[in-house]
Amino acid sequence: MESVVSVPKGRPREFCVDDALAKALGVFWAKGYEGASMADLTEAMGITKPSLYAAFGNKEALFHKALDLYEAEKLGYMRAALAQPTARKVAEHILRGAVEAQTSSCDPKGCLGVISATACSAGAGSIREDVMKRRASSQAALLERFAQAQREGDLPDHVEPEAIAQYLFAILQGMAVQAGAGATRAELDRVVDTSLMMWPGR
Repeated sequence: MESVVSVPKGRPREFCVDDALAKALGVFWAKGYEGASMADLTEAMGITKPSLYAAFGNKEALFHKALDLYEAEKLGYMRAALAQPTARKVAEHILRGAVEAQTSSCDPKGCLGVISATACSAGAGSIREDVMKRRASSQAALLERFAQAQREGDLPDHVEPEAIAQYLFAILQGMAVQAGAGATRAELDRVVDTSLMMWPGR
């Protein structure tokens, strides 16, 4: 359900909060948290600063809401991957989904979480903390899925579920950086293919 907010005094028109948030997400995704100025955000969202503050709070609060939207709309493949029948299928679903998301012609390249976490200064510690907390939650879910795979004999006993989860996230982060730098889908697909060739297990 869309929310509509009236613009403060002197601007009688209204705007759709959901549409404005989607546009803010695009700016943050393209420029990172610190790279996105208030001018960039208000121009893209089609609203004034007072309207942004009234609807979303400050820039930091807006980013957290944009990150919620990003996870809900762009990272669905992560949740779907956990239901795959084998650990290798889980990894493949995540890697293929990441390539699809990172090279989409409809969105900025790369990963919002990686862009914002790596470009944050000490002054934006709460942003980095939020991004890392969300990443840790995803890693914990993946770790439990790989631990289950090992209990079921799907992963060899000598493989540590935590290590293989960290390995997979390292590949994902590396692909996100490469995508942001202009790597093509074909190039990232080769990274996925090579990673899967080295996967321990069937």
